Amino acid sequence: MTLIERSFQERILLVGVAPSGRERQVVNDQLDELASLVDTAGALVVHREIQVRERPDPATYIGKGKVEELAALSESFDVDTVVFDDELTPGQQRNLEKVLGRTAIDRTAVILDVFAQNARSQEGKAQVELALLRYRLPRLVGRRTNLSQQVGRIGTRGPGETKLEEDRRRIQERISQLRRELASLERQRRLQRKSRLLGRNAQVALVGYTNVGKSSLLNALTGADVLVENRLFATLDPRTRRLKLPGGETILIADTVGFIRKLPHQLVEAFRSTLDAVAEADLLIHVVDASSPHALDQMREVRATLTEIGAGQVPELVVLNKIDLGEASDELEAGVRVSVATGEGIDGLLQAIGDRLRVLNRVEVFHVPFDRGDLLAEIHREAEVLSEEVDNDHVTVRVRADAAATALLRQHLDQRGYDVDALDIVEDPTLLDDHSTPDQRGVDES
Repeated sequence: MTLIERSFQERILLVGVAPSGRERQVVNDQLDELASLVDTAGALVVHREIQVRERPDPATYIGKGKVEELAALSESFDVDTVVFDDELTPGQQRNLEKVLGRTAIDRTAVILDVFAQNARSQEGKAQVELALLRYRLPRLVGRRTNLSQQVGRIGTRGPGETKLEEDRRRIQERISQLRRELASLERQRRLQRKSRLLGRNAQVALVGYTNVGKSSLLNALTGADVLVENRLFATLDPRTRRLKLPGGETILIADTVGFIRKLPHQLVEAFRSTLDAVAEADLLIHVVDASSPHALDQMREVRATLTEIGAGQVPELVVLNKIDLGEASDELEAGVRVSVATGEGIDGLLQAIGDRLRVLNRVEVFHVPFDRGDLLAEIHREAEVLSEEVDNDHVTVRVRADAAATALLRQHLDQRGYDVDALDIVEDPTLLDDHSTPDQRGVDES
């Protein structure tokens, strides 16, 4: 990826729309986040405007009169680019730029720009380029005279910028090529996942809003050296590390891309293969910035995105991070309280992960004939034996194992010529300890 060196700091005017006067503060908070995105992109916010109107204007988003007012403000503040908090249609963008006399972009373009700067791996770069081209393709119409911008402003950087000077056919060819590359990389990723599954290590994924401390937590838990910076989307490429829990079991824990309000659908689709790892996880660790006044809204956004990618039903353990910065809001649900900065609560989190994974495992009962000592040995090798009871003609063995281990055990038994169906294997809905099956959200505090 080639980034353009700039000798100036782009000056930005932010614009949001509030459905009513009562919603102005909500929109102002949203513009705070947009300002953080702009700052991450390397530009400077010099002014912000909120237009109160019930619904966006289909032609200019904010109405003709407000556009003319923005044009005057842009001149007054010497603005280079006007950034809107909602996604603009190609027509709205063209109409706005005609009146404003400068570049008009939306929140999606800013997020894509930040991703373009932060992608490092081959797959990450390809995913971002695909998202950029899919976003820019419908905006080619009527803009061929000024598509050769090379000043490096927000929305023009990153892979694909020179492609904007090519015709639609060549951009579509590049999109097709990127899809083939990502499909090939996804096949490699699936082979890696299959290998991990055969290794029978539980898969745990760190999820959460951007900049809540997921990468810092991964470093604290595993001693990894993942990049940590106090800015949005500092890390995009997933990192998987081994982690040994207090009970002795080893799991695989992965850091994932952070979520954000109005995450562009182009990015969700482009990162689909990466996000599949979240949907396939045994447990999600939902990291929350407990010190943020918007923590509750951020949790809702994360869960909405999880549902969108098919991970809404994966069991979740909530972790309230940054407790050293202040008391968490009473509105937040219960969770494991930690501070990655000070190390407080890390040992308790490790214990909670182990407890939750053990509760999620299935308990099955094997009724094994006395003359099948080899079968008993196989069960002891492949699963956690909870109890054995001797009856008249068989041994009743209760074991606990996750779905992968259970499937592997059955496969091994079948390969050794055992009639698995004749072994009278039944799933036991009860557990031998005091754990109850937890709700998939939050932490059981009982």
